[in-house]
Amino acid sequence: MFGFLNIYKPEGMTSFDVVAALRKITHIRQIGHTGTLDPFATGVLPICIGKSTKLIEYLPDDKQYTATIQFGADTDTYDKEGQTVKTYDREITKDELAEILKCFEGEIEQMPPIYSAIKVNGKKLYEYARKGQNVEIKPRKVTIHKIELLDFDGKNQTAKISIECSKGTYIRSIAYDIGQKLNCGGHLIELERTKAGMFKLETAVKLENINNIEVVEKNLINPIDVLPDGKYELNTLEKDRIIHGIAIKNRFIQNKNKTGDIVFFVYGGKMYGIGYIDKDTIKVKKVFEEL
Repeated sequence: MFGFLNIYKPEGMTSFDVVAALRKITHIRQIGHTGTLDPFATGVLPICIGKSTKLIEYLPDDKQYTATIQFGADTDTYDKEGQTVKTYDREITKDELAEILKCFEGEIEQMPPIYSAIKVNGKKLYEYARKGQNVEIKPRKVTIHKIELLDFDGKNQTAKISIECSKGTYIRSIAYDIGQKLNCGGHLIELERTKAGMFKLETAVKLENINNIEVVEKNLINPIDVLPDGKYELNTLEKDRIIHGIAIKNRFIQNKNKTGDIVFFVYGGKMYGIGYIDKDTIKVKKVFEEL
């Protein structure tokens, strides 16, 4: 079995829980996901089955979320699962919030939450946090392509926000930082990922509906349908060569001299491997079993 699943992760499960459930259904060990979602978060979780795990690094990694923020309090985890560490009396307006969101568009520096899996000196940040240990956390550069206010409830001081961003962006940190800029505090109470690369919410399948291997096979996505440009249609001779790791002549005249460009080998509508251009040849980088 070789391909992707676009799973809708339910609240309360870790991303690894989803992988474990699918391993039990398919009896396949080689299963992975393309980006962790916190247990309280829901939404799009792309899953790789079989040797498609080797394609994770080539998938587009932009993300889109719908986040609901509760203003008026900070928590130690920056979300509803943490302990309240500070409360505020100040109430904000819709106009104030809409104006401050403009500060978050483009490339920004954000401080990851202490309760996160980022490693410092070989240990995950949440390991330091759970032991009450101090550790230096360095800001990270991320890109917010678009941030938009969808709804604001002045009475309850909550807001629903759409965020399109680069890989590695912590939405919890954005919620906290917005609260700090407005001097009213803030933390996430809901988070739904609506897009991950080419995988979208509209086509995601609920995990509860994946109950046997036949359903998995029915919903399996061919990798060539979600990978970026760079597909190379093999002829029969070329297919036999690349399967054995032998370089082939570069028939992409327009791409000659673009040394290093990645190529996805395709034959009969199926993925056979990955190569890279080296002037007038294409060398083999990875080969999958004949499908």
